[in-house]
Amino acid sequence: MKKNVLGRGLGALIPETKREETPAPSNEIDIDRITPNPSQPRLVFDETRLEELTASIKKNGVLQPVLVRPYGGGFQLIAGERRLAAAQRAGLFKIPAVVKEIPDNKIRELALVENIQREQLNPMEEAQAYQHLMEETDETQEEIAGRLGKDRSTIANAIRLLKLPSDVRQLVSEGKLSPGHARALLAANAAPSQMVQAAEMIVNKGWSVRETERWAKNNQNNMPPRPPKIQDPDEAAAEDRLRLALGAKVEILTKNKNSGEIRIHFYGQEELMRLFSLLLEKTREP
Repeated sequence: MKKNVLGRGLGALIPETKREETPAPSNEIDIDRITPNPSQPRLVFDETRLEELTASIKKNGVLQPVLVRPYGGGFQLIAGERRLAAAQRAGLFKIPAVVKEIPDNKIRELALVENIQREQLNPMEEAQAYQHLMEETDETQEEIAGRLGKDRSTIANAIRLLKLPSDVRQLVSEGKLSPGHARALLAANAAPSQMVQAAEMIVNKGWSVRETERWAKNNQNNMPPRPPKIQDPDEAAAEDRLRLALGAKVEILTKNKNSGEIRIHFYGQEELMRLFSLLLEKTREP
């Protein structure tokens, strides 16, 4: 049975049986001898997180080495572009690095695997990386999934996002639109301009994935979208308080007078782990 991919992120918070791990040998090398990797799957840096990493490196140094290979009298970066960028911002001249001999046809794969394992790519970067890897290796989605330890449906759903209009892809890259919303848009019988308008409505009105799916279904039947349900003012105020307390989008969904659910949204493993820790911490408070 394949291990749930999500478990890799939660594993950092939920104790497991201890395992002996042999750390990879690393050396400190001059930052100015490292050239970027043209096959790097990461296309966008989150400026806030990069500044946080820079501040951490100024205080504690680079705790995890980057991965490089010998290249043209220096080194070429394979994985660790955020750490390298933050180290440069922190004013470091050297950085710990693991140096490996890596053939050209393995560079993109290793960079992709490293980023996926660290959950650092946004959904569009991940989709593009899968697509490029398939083109370079001439392998099927199923073969790529097996190589990366993913389900084939995960690869297929990611690559589907590349069919979105460019404006909608940008919203997904920025984390303003979740992959679930994007897939719901793709299910609609809609022109690109309609998808862009619907995506803007999702962001501005805070539509849930379910409401977006309803829009897609209505659009398939050439019907106008049903307006979102008018929310009780007390529920809206409670959502705002929870949103401020958790730093995340929160929905209160009532089924009837006495039952419902509270839904907390996250867009990435780092945010999930932050919320997980925060909620556990609050349950321990007297």
